[in-house]
Amino acid sequence: MATAQRWWLRGRGYIFILGQRWGKREWAIAVAGFSIVLLAFSFIISSDSSSSDHFSGAGAGAYDFVPLTFLSNAVQRGAYCLDGSVPAYHFKKGFGSGSRRWVLHIEGGGWCNSVSSCSFRKTTALGSSKYMDHQVLFSGILSRDQSRNPDFYNWNKVKIRYCDGASFTGHPESEPNNDTKLFFRGQLIWRAMMDEILSIGLSNAQEALLSGCSAGGLATLIHCDDFREILPKKAKVKCLSDGGFFLNEKDIAGNATIQSFYHDVVRLQGAAGSLKKDCVAKMEPSKCFFPQNIVKSINTPVYLVNPTYDFWQIRNILVPGPADPHGHWRKCQLSIRNCSPEQIQVLQGFRNSFLKTFSEFQQMKDVGMFINSCYSHCQTWMSETWHGPNSPKINNKTIAEAVGDWFFERKVSKHIDCPYPCNPTCYHMDFTGRRFH
Repeated sequence: MATAQRWWLRGRGYIFILGQRWGKREWAIAVAGFSIVLLAFSFIISSDSSSSDHFSGAGAGAYDFVPLTFLSNAVQRGAYCLDGSVPAYHFKKGFGSGSRRWVLHIEGGGWCNSVSSCSFRKTTALGSSKYMDHQVLFSGILSRDQSRNPDFYNWNKVKIRYCDGASFTGHPESEPNNDTKLFFRGQLIWRAMMDEILSIGLSNAQEALLSGCSAGGLATLIHCDDFREILPKKAKVKCLSDGGFFLNEKDIAGNATIQSFYHDVVRLQGAAGSLKKDCVAKMEPSKCFFPQNIVKSINTPVYLVNPTYDFWQIRNILVPGPADPHGHWRKCQLSIRNCSPEQIQVLQGFRNSFLKTFSEFQQMKDVGMFINSCYSHCQTWMSETWHGPNSPKINNKTIAEAVGDWFFERKVSKHIDCPYPCNPTCYHMDFTGRRFH
């Protein structure tokens, strides 16, 4: 539990930011902080349950803890984390029928939108490989336990660490000409990372799934077609975004908080050059950072996993700190069970915005979806929410089963849940006592 405890200590300080009045810097820091909190919860849960994992007749234990690998071509390619350190990933080789099949999962962790917030970020694992854990637990979609990951358990697995602060879209031309020593190299990291993974076997893939959580889910959508292009034409290639469908909605005070934030991220790191050209030609580049404007122009099959009561989006898009100066939403944000009837009504309106946006994609043949009513965020990388007897279900399908149906084209996989609190299988994040129900 030593590693889990370290994550817990890193994450716990961010819980108490709730209810404070934030400036732009604090807002950006909290974005990263909530992802760290989520990682803390998920890591502890997975660590506690790992002793019961098994595959090939042996306990999972050490098999599921995968060491950190530094990108060997980073210096040559000029691909650096925010602080100038070398990017990294974790790789576990597949076996049996999965030896030529690949799952890549991009880590989440928010974004930075200013020199000050990026400077803070580079002192954490989300901006520097110096602070990354030297091994991480592979669970959920990365698990090698067939009972917990029935379709992808024996595939080659890669977890891509996130250290650029702009979903792998930054360009060095935008780096500040001062002594901050910030490196905006997200696009270079992406290309160097793909080249290295191709060299260790991805170039021979028969099937491949690019996935990601939160900001990594957004990166998955942004780079989905690029991923398809680097792989053999005969390979089956698809993309899965988990908790990465961020809505372009105004907050409860009527302010375009998230749109303004994304505008700053895109401008600061020169991200426009990495975004869909047809989108950027039609609208302001930062609007092409929103999935609702990305998915419609992706040519590769895409699967969307997202709760309509996404706790990150409720905290940072719907009710950011400045929109709730007296903290009326604090208890509700800590646990959906604490929300008043009036607050639930507002959340139902936010859910309706999700459904309205998704309605367009329901008609698209190559777009699958699992849109549940849990107070959660990322759900594919934890065994508890990915696949198990007590995992969240829609139409009696776990997320893993629904994704497998879509990837292998066993059946149409478009699942949309009924409103909260109708689904008894949901896991709801509860920050009041730092619990997970």
